[in-house]
Amino acid sequence: MNCRRLEGQVAIVTGAAQGLGEALARRLDKEGCKVVVADINLEGAQKVASELSCAIAVKCDVTNEQEVEAMVDKTIETFGQLDLMVANAGILIAKPITEFSLAEWKKVIDVNLIGYFLCARAAARVMIPRRKGNIIQINSKSGKKGSYKNSAYSASKFGGIGLTQSLALELAEYGIRVNAICPGNLLDSPLWVNSLYEQYSKNQGLTPEQIREKYLNQVPLRRACTYDDVANVLVFLASDEASYMTGQAINVTGGQEMR
Repeated sequence: MNCRRLEGQVAIVTGAAQGLGEALARRLDKEGCKVVVADINLEGAQKVASELSCAIAVKCDVTNEQEVEAMVDKTIETFGQLDLMVANAGILIAKPITEFSLAEWKKVIDVNLIGYFLCARAAARVMIPRRKGNIIQINSKSGKKGSYKNSAYSASKFGGIGLTQSLALELAEYGIRVNAICPGNLLDSPLWVNSLYEQYSKNQGLTPEQIREKYLNQVPLRRACTYDDVANVLVFLASDEASYMTGQAINVTGGQEMR
């Protein structure tokens, strides 16, 4: 019996050379997808792709219109179709508003929101003629409520949910579903361990250990979000089991966010 829920689908995952994106690419591979591992770090993407069943690596800066279009063109050239676009690439710069430079603010918006727009547009162009497809953004609980001294990121994620809902309305007539996943804090991920604990410690005057405890205490289920928690929802949304779901921003937060 074949239990692979996405057998035969072709998926692009952006920001897939490491962290959550890599975990999502690996899970989609296990579920039967052919995977395009896209990342600005080509060497990292190639390493991930080489360890999957049927995958290619593509260098893509999601803020670069030409590279995004080329990524989708390469997907069609290689696999003949595109069923799932996972807009995962993102960055986080956390600072008090008075210390934010315009360049830093724009960088966060460019990657997290404009990058999502470019990927969704390129995907829609090849999905519309087939009248089928899924576009899924990896958003954040910060797309549902403000984030302390983290305004650029939260603004970019709020915008992402608005874009998700708008595209869901626009593309429904073509049988294309558009949804977002809003994870909670991935407290044990490289993003947190290598960057966020330091950024938040500086912003909030707490030690990394105190930062971890603070964010853990906000979660009713009393544990951090994991890659598997996010991947489980991604697979569901990409499957026919979610065929009546579009325009949603699904919380995966252990009860921390319920709206």
